[in-house]
Amino acid sequence: MLPLAGSVFPLESLVSASAAGYDHSLYLQDDQMPELHRKALVMDGHTHVMTRELLMGTDIGQRYSDGTVDLPRAKEGGVDAMFFTVYTPEHYYPGRFETKNTFRVVNLALDQIEKNHAVIELALNATDIERITKKGKIAAFLDLEGPFDLDGDINLLRALYRLGLRSMQLTAHNTTNAFIDTCNDVSRWGGINALGKEIIAEMNQLGMVINVAHASNDAILQSVEASKDPVIYSHGGFYSIVPHPRCITDEAAKALAAKGGVIGIHFGSLFNNPKYYEWQTDTKETTPSSVHSAELNTIEEVDEELRKEVPLVFTGEIPDEYWMHVDQLAKVIDYGVNLVGDDHIAIGSDLDGGPELPREIKDISDFPQITMAMQRLGYSDKRIKKILGLNWLRVIREVTGG
Repeated sequence: MLPLAGSVFPLESLVSASAAGYDHSLYLQDDQMPELHRKALVMDGHTHVMTRELLMGTDIGQRYSDGTVDLPRAKEGGVDAMFFTVYTPEHYYPGRFETKNTFRVVNLALDQIEKNHAVIELALNATDIERITKKGKIAAFLDLEGPFDLDGDINLLRALYRLGLRSMQLTAHNTTNAFIDTCNDVSRWGGINALGKEIIAEMNQLGMVINVAHASNDAILQSVEASKDPVIYSHGGFYSIVPHPRCITDEAAKALAAKGGVIGIHFGSLFNNPKYYEWQTDTKETTPSSVHSAELNTIEEVDEELRKEVPLVFTGEIPDEYWMHVDQLAKVIDYGVNLVGDDHIAIGSDLDGGPELPREIKDISDFPQITMAMQRLGYSDKRIKKILGLNWLRVIREVTGG
């Protein structure tokens, strides 16, 4: 085993791996895509799309001057496939517009995929992903973040499945819903309730990927136990590194991995950089309390309010001593590999979803930087290929049966 790859390192090394003391030329001298990255299946487990397209009337096939994701830049970054994450945030919950918004963003995603058919295609299973990427196109695997229905109506879930949805986050983003507790909101169920187990069983039956990102620790453990299939945690960090409620505990990570699941490592400093977490006091995360006081009576009024936040990206400034380098992000990956094994760690960037990106990653076109960082860490090509995409492909094949 090569140095550091698979070795246990102290958490203090994550703190010291900040901007101070780094040779910046280490990252900037080579802007060429590594051959390994070019040949590997590169799949992001959580990429925000469609919110800006819905609200601004834009086209993901065109290059944007802002934000972090569009198809031209995804191609430049060597990204072959992505969990094409459609999002219904808390803004739509008070007026009970969550189901309407979910269906319209899913429909728009299908429209945009069809419109850009020369570049991207919808994938329903692992075989589709392989077929699409072999043609040099990007494979879009639809994933829902936010509630399909706060009440958990299984008929609506089935309808979304028929539209092509194959992955769904159980929680209503940061809001506890009728069947599962989130990590950011009140605990109503002590994890999941009977309806939650019914929904998990239905998703198992349909062949849908169960995503427990944003769930409480008890909810993750109970969801993993209830599911007959592997469960994923699409985007986050490790609680042992940064004690943010959104980060997964070692206990939950081990339970999820033991069932064959995969953990996607988030690109944000808030979940991966202890120094940044201690320094940043206002995270501006969308929570129930942050939107429920607004008097918005129509979905158009909600759209107008949310439009003020588009694109959903971090726009603040980070002092050098708190600005995470990509090598620090690679060490978080290494922590996960040591904890649960290299079959259970992947990438879940949350691009265009608000993360404070590492210094070397300005947008999705810089995806090769994470490959280069794992190479500097001493990781073998085989291990890097698993983390870049093969682990996502494996769990999708196991769940969807194709």
